[in-house]
Amino acid sequence: MRLRRLALALLLLATACDDPQPQETARRIIGAHFVEPVLIRADDGVIVHGLDYRTSRPRGVVLLFHQAGSSKAEYNEIAAKLIDRGFNALAIDQRSGGNLFGINETVQALGRSTDYAAARPDLDAAFAWARGEKLPIILWGSSYSAGMVFELAADHPGEIAAVLAFSPGEYREGGTSVATAAGKVDVPIYVTAEKTPEEARGAKAILAASPSKDKVYATPRKTGIHGSSTLIMARNPEGAADNWKSVDEFLDRIVPPLPEEEEEDAAKPEPARR
Repeated sequence: MRLRRLALALLLLATACDDPQPQETARRIIGAHFVEPVLIRADDGVIVHGLDYRTSRPRGVVLLFHQAGSSKAEYNEIAAKLIDRGFNALAIDQRSGGNLFGINETVQALGRSTDYAAARPDLDAAFAWARGEKLPIILWGSSYSAGMVFELAADHPGEIAAVLAFSPGEYREGGTSVATAAGKVDVPIYVTAEKTPEEARGAKAILAASPSKDKVYATPRKTGIHGSSTLIMARNPEGAADNWKSVDEFLDRIVPPLPEEEEEDAAKPEPARR
């Protein structure tokens, strides 16, 4: 029996060593907060892998959806900043994605990446999960998912606190589905895009379609990068910090910091995030 157990342990160790990017399987501590893996079942039975970022006194929950060819790892740095700002966050691996930032475990389990439209049940599953938090729900999308968050918000009137869309566009065949959805979204909206005329034009057209009276189009103050990468220091060293300022201003206005957090911030002469 001992020999059999030893053989099994050695086999598992060898398998782990062969994996260059082991899957995340346990809770990790980030400062005074924590992150742990979650599994969410979509309505069609697909198991969606995610990371649950959690702080002790959340003022809202942010659902983080990645760009094409990407994964929840796109938000490693961004989610850590959000929990420092008082938000819980859920970053998921949509079934349309890849290993651009790290392993997409949903795609890995399926054995293939799907088209963009097929990922919608994954966003729905994340939203259903967030309902259980009993907190203001904020949708955050990157590239193709920046378009899909408008569709998700349109399907849930009165349940979404705000939408943030980084480089939204009509990336699917048909050409107007995102703008049509935006026409039904009247919550506060934050949109930004690269400074390229084509991307900016598409993003502005989607924003213009919304009847919301609280709309922000944030032109990158220095440099802009496609999708949520515009906030990642390694991807946008010249502009990330400045781009975060406009995001902070929007979030603080839509879901104000809790009173104790405001007092703590006031005690600091120059908060790093400002």
